Amino acid sequence: MQKYKTAQVQQNLQKHFLKFSPFTYPGFYQDSFESLPSNINKLGYLIRKQIIHPIVLSNRNLNLTHHGDMSKIPCYRQREEDNFQTVGAMLTELHRRDERGIILDQAVEDKLILSCRNVAILTASILKSKGIPARVRSGFAGYVALSKERNVDHWINQYWDKKKGRWVTIDIDACKESLIFDPFDIPKKEFHFAAETWLRVRNNSLDGSKFIHFSGYGGLPAIVEALFFDFHCLMNNEIIYVHFPAYLYGRLNMASHGEWEEIDELATLMLDPDKNFTQLRNLWKEKRKFRILKGGLL
Repeated sequence: MQKYKTAQVQQNLQKHFLKFSPFTYPGFYQDSFESLPSNINKLGYLIRKQIIHPIVLSNRNLNLTHHGDMSKIPCYRQREEDNFQTVGAMLTELHRRDERGIILDQAVEDKLILSCRNVAILTASILKSKGIPARVRSGFAGYVALSKERNVDHWINQYWDKKKGRWVTIDIDACKESLIFDPFDIPKKEFHFAAETWLRVRNNSLDGSKFIHFSGYGGLPAIVEALFFDFHCLMNNEIIYVHFPAYLYGRLNMASHGEWEEIDELATLMLDPDKNFTQLRNLWKEKRKFRILKGGLL
């Protein structure tokens, strides 16, 4: 009976992560995904060919191997996350710049200037369209940091591998970088998921100052942001960078002891989101303050 229950839970999980969110829904372009590679490695490299990271944009006068002649990028083009926050918007713009859409020989001047969240939601969208359960995750990674002593906020993916019978962690955003591990099956030690990071910093077994947001701030403010991003991602709601629960917005340093403990409880459940999925879903339904957001125009 227990084996049946476990199988049923896993089946429900997979159904959940086949669903689209407002951010991952490809709309009219879903049919075009059928012609894309089903091999994860080939698909990952293809996705990466569509996007240039904003940090790389600063090297627009260089001829970089991964991207081509960066000087061809229009001088007025800036980072584009504000313009293309959903997969539908990203795909529409790719087709506007080149009617072929997602292509291997994407011209450097036609690539989108987007960061890891956008890469992750596009990856999840394509995998879901192909019938592969997929989810976006938020946490921290040292391998994308400019300093070896630090871990910066980062978004990646996990997909369900039927043959392996497990979630495989992948990083399409960094798949073209020189890494010492396989970005298409990332070892657990290489990526710091937000929940474990939060709890270890809270119990003083980890130095919070080594976990940094790209804009510069670090410690618990950066980690709790990644934690709520990850919670929303697990609920198929891959919110944008500027959104954060309103009840803590701008007042994290004034949060009560009870509010800190609530976050600890959430993080504890997120240590094993598959096992604790029912409880996480209940929190999603019942804790309105975890879902009411502020930031941007909200």
